[in-house]
Amino acid sequence: MSKDVKKPGFAFGRDNYRILIIGVVVVVIGYLLMVGGGSDDPTKFNAEEIFSFRRITLSPIVILAGFVIVLFGIMKRPKE
Repeated sequence: MSKDVKKPGFAFGRDNYRILIIGVVVVVIGYLLMVGGGSDDPTKFNAEEIFSFRRITLSPIVILAGFVIVLFGIMKRPKE
């Protein structure tokens, strides 16, 4: 009366966790690219620094790419 009982394990495989961590790091890098643009003088407004290519275009693209990587890490089937 021996049945093959499968032990409950982790939901993801090792590769899935690596992909998830890489995706989270890419998202954090995207948010770090968005940081800054402030001025020490509150009466001075520097539009070129606040509305730069890095903050308006590059950072959201990097963040979305990170979320796509995380989604791929979740959806990838683990090796058995």
